[in-house]
Amino acid sequence: MVNLGLIGCGYWGPNLLRNFLSCNNCKVKKVVDLDEKNLKYVNDKYPDIITSKNYKDVFKKDIDAVIVATPARTHFNFAKEAIARGKHVFVEKPLAMKSKEAIKLIELAKTKKVNLMPGHTFEYNEAVRELKRQINSASVGKPYYLYSQRLNFGIVREDINALWNLAPHDVSILNYLLGSMPQTVSCKAQAFLQKGIEDVIFMTLHYPKDVLAHVQVSWLDPNKVRRLTVVGSEKMLVYDDMADSKIQIFDKGFTKQNIKESLGPYDDFGKYQLIKHAGDVILPKINFVEPLKLECQEFVDCIAEGRKPLTDGENGLRVVRVLEAAQKSIENNGKNIIIK
Repeated sequence: MVNLGLIGCGYWGPNLLRNFLSCNNCKVKKVVDLDEKNLKYVNDKYPDIITSKNYKDVFKKDIDAVIVATPARTHFNFAKEAIARGKHVFVEKPLAMKSKEAIKLIELAKTKKVNLMPGHTFEYNEAVRELKRQINSASVGKPYYLYSQRLNFGIVREDINALWNLAPHDVSILNYLLGSMPQTVSCKAQAFLQKGIEDVIFMTLHYPKDVLAHVQVSWLDPNKVRRLTVVGSEKMLVYDDMADSKIQIFDKGFTKQNIKESLGPYDDFGKYQLIKHAGDVILPKINFVEPLKLECQEFVDCIAEGRKPLTDGENGLRVVRVLEAAQKSIENNGKNIIIK
């Protein structure tokens, strides 16, 4: 039995609490929050859970692992102290606000021999995993480019911009689908509602093998959109998290064909033509389980089994490095930044 303590039960904390309570082989023993309303919510709904305003209460001997669901800028300090006290740690995205902080957490977790896991929920989403299977099977052909939109009307954050609040999900998904880190990033953003806190982000990522990706995120948009499109040489895929059919596979593409076979290889434009093909649209059946539940169970299982999670600290570091470079690009008027 893995005993858990939760720091932060505001916006996302209740969802984590609900899902960890549904996991096998674990028990949420303590919840810490500074807001009386949040503590009352826990006391009323889960009277067996001990609540407190002192975060150090989750570092006591009866707690094996700590869940950090606090504002992003506090993630590093809470996670660092928890790991230093020998606790396994689950941190909501992003893992940290600086790559050097993420590296410190990874190194400390190795020293203390505990698990460090960032909250990259979409890598446990069965629809995203189906995208990965389609790309890996080569049925898509060569991936040309991908683009994603994560838009909503609110919730407007006052502590971090839309890049750090929303884009961690999209960067995590893109890295997962392509199995690599982007090499460069350029990013343009604008703050309309609050000075210095960008509401809308347009980010372009260049991945190995000439794969291009574009990410648009905003909390200032009339529609709630959660969509990602993959355009390949053979097929095109659309993942729409708001639709009943999460995945659509379009048998569409272009192929090169010799005008005259005797002309030989395609060494100039005049020797071939592009042939467009458009076939069926396939809607694969997705056996959908709440991704957050799978993610929470993975954290518990890894502790019980003594193994690393599928989304470990290194995974979180890769996302932070991309976001850090994107933030630098914003501050340099969209300059293309090499991701280190």
